[in-house]
Amino acid sequence: MTRRATVYGDALDGGTGRVACRLVVIEGNARGRGWPIGDAELRVGCDAGCDAVIDDERVSALHVSIRADGTRFVVRDLSSTNGTWYEGSRVSVVAVAAGSTLRIGTTSLRIEPDAQPLDLPPSQARRFGDLVGESLAMREVFAVLERVAASDATLLVEGETGTGKELVARAVHDASDRRRGPFVAVDCGALPEGLLESELFGHVKGAFTGAAQARTGMIVRAHGGTLFLDELGRVSPTTQARLLRVLEERKVRPLGGDGERAVDVRVIAASRDDLDAEVAAGRFRPDLLYRLAVVRVALPPLRTRREDLAPLVRELLRRRGFADEPIAGPNLDRLVAHGWPGNVRELRNAIDRAIALQPGVQRFADLAVRIDASPAPDGGLSVRSDLPYAEAKAAVLHDLERRYLADVLARTHGNLSAASRESGIDRKHLRTLARKHGLVPDLPDDD
Repeated sequence: MTRRATVYGDALDGGTGRVACRLVVIEGNARGRGWPIGDAELRVGCDAGCDAVIDDERVSALHVSIRADGTRFVVRDLSSTNGTWYEGSRVSVVAVAAGSTLRIGTTSLRIEPDAQPLDLPPSQARRFGDLVGESLAMREVFAVLERVAASDATLLVEGETGTGKELVARAVHDASDRRRGPFVAVDCGALPEGLLESELFGHVKGAFTGAAQARTGMIVRAHGGTLFLDELGRVSPTTQARLLRVLEERKVRPLGGDGERAVDVRVIAASRDDLDAEVAAGRFRPDLLYRLAVVRVALPPLRTRREDLAPLVRELLRRRGFADEPIAGPNLDRLVAHGWPGNVRELRNAIDRAIALQPGVQRFADLAVRIDASPAPDGGLSVRSDLPYAEAKAAVLHDLERRYLADVLARTHGNLSAASRESGIDRKHLRTLARKHGLVPDLPDDD
């Protein structure tokens, strides 16, 4: 996304006004093509003289016409051979809403609202919930979130790993009218398909092997509150279809069950994947993306807003009991010079590691801040093809060793014994390796 946020029509103003839409092919030979719908009839068919030409042998030369009429769209079948279908029924003339799907021949067409840029003046606030930032980019994000929180619109949050997508979801929930309801978070990318479906929708007793008792799903548990779906781009097509049905009908059927339960839940989804690219590749349903991206906001990576480093560090240290004082000096210079591929999560780990390795220090200037070198741009290990094979292999192993140790020490808060147990490396050898990479102070062996 090149813009900070987009919104479909008047989704933040009650959804009662006219919405600019286009007819988009979501299934068929012309998948991805689209044509704007106006007051004049848009003629659809396989004839070259049509406004929207569909390459489908089961589509008539002049098959159907569509035009805008107030807040609705009039669909008129033009005496086609195979008919125009809407919600499973053949229709001659019907008025439908934005977001509706039509079927002609083997082609599916959606009347899809155009996403409009959500241009708001930057917020005057320097924080929103637990999100902190003074940069223009973050204050633009805060302005969008302040507006979105007051509505019940579905929100899609996009951004790299570690940018704070779950913090956005929690902050929006806490600032909304649903704050007294539950906030339920599901990491969709961390669960296999079968378990994810059970977690989301629940199951009845005996629904599958091992289902000894009924289980309430996360969607039902979020009733009256907010459901946060993280890493939604990793969800299987089957689960995508079930999620779409929940979003459209606001009803949940547990696995193996016959009955449905109505749910009142606000959905906030997040993804580090480019969902538009996933749709184009056929891995993500376009109708589900439309339902989720009513409002769509992109979080900027930390490397593009280095002016936020000082306030972020100040906030992190304040929460850890440090004196609330300005952040400056060589340590800040070292932070500013880093690329931060892991974004705010990496910054938090760097600060936690520095604190863990120097217990008792109470000032930022006195911390020995050590930063892991940036990995390759794609997030993987950098392979030096300009070196002989043996040297390139040694460089990769050195990088792997350093990054692995840095992560283990960060997760164990610098505790060498805990890091040794977790990694399976002898404690003395672990300490030697950590010293080699500058991850721990060069202290006596009996420290």
